[in-house]
Amino acid sequence: MSDVTVADSEKAQLLTEGAFPPRHYFPRDHVRMDLLTPTKSITHCPYKGDAHYWSLIIDGEEFEDIVWSYEDPIPEMSGIAGLLCFYDEQVTLEVVS
Repeated sequence: MSDVTVADSEKAQLLTEGAFPPRHYFPRDHVRMDLLTPTKSITHCPYKGDAHYWSLIIDGEEFEDIVWSYEDPIPEMSGIAGLLCFYDEQVTLEVVS
């Protein structure tokens, strides 16, 4: 993958749940939406709701379903509504405190 900054934010929210790796959820206006293409993929999480996915396209190369968002999460998770999350295992995530 190219060395392209896709998201940059000081307002990313960290979400930890159970044995899953912690995830950073980014405000949409801190993400290069011009590099994302929505897909038809949807998964369901009983703790958050339905996740909708985007593919990342950089230099003509597509990374399918690498970004997701809970557009309308369950009420208890309303704080992540519309935020975007990347599969950390497939991108380089740098967290600076």
